[in-house]
Amino acid sequence: MTTPPLVPPFGGQPPSQQQQQQQAQAARDVNTASLCRIGQETVQDIVLRTMEIFQLLRNMQLPNGVTYHPNTHQDRLGKLQEHLRMLSVLFRKLRLVYDKCNENCAGLDPILPEQLIPFVEDDSSKHEDRSAGQSRPASEERREILEVNKKLKQKNQQLKQIMDQLRNLIWEINSMLAVRS
Repeated sequence: MTTPPLVPPFGGQPPSQQQQQQQAQAARDVNTASLCRIGQETVQDIVLRTMEIFQLLRNMQLPNGVTYHPNTHQDRLGKLQEHLRMLSVLFRKLRLVYDKCNENCAGLDPILPEQLIPFVEDDSSKHEDRSAGQSRPASEERREILEVNKKLKQKNQQLKQIMDQLRNLIWEINSMLAVRS
């Protein structure tokens, strides 16, 4: 028994063989992002199956003279073989996804990882870039900046000394008040 051919509504022509092939090809062409998601899920399945295999192996008894039940042993052996078969299928699926992703990305220009990482510029290179377009020489401006930074450090050191002196003075006053009370 065969099925009747599909006839489009409103008396149109049935789809040609070429259109059917194009639709089948479009269904087979999956974008790379969804392929990567499928690959990720496949890897997760592989890890899960591997953990189950190790769990089964841990629970199996070694033939070291201890009596064991042949039915239980055969059942565990069957489960182990099924997991190994599924693991083999999953690895084949992962290989197909990998090959398809490489095929889809073959025409793309590779991007160096260094180009993907934003680098933070240090302050001196920013000052040098800005001063390159100005009339003053860069060395003179850099010298002034270093001079200002040196003065700023000196002032910060003086403020720190004053704060330490005030802290010590307050501590002495509080300790004298505590002794008198």
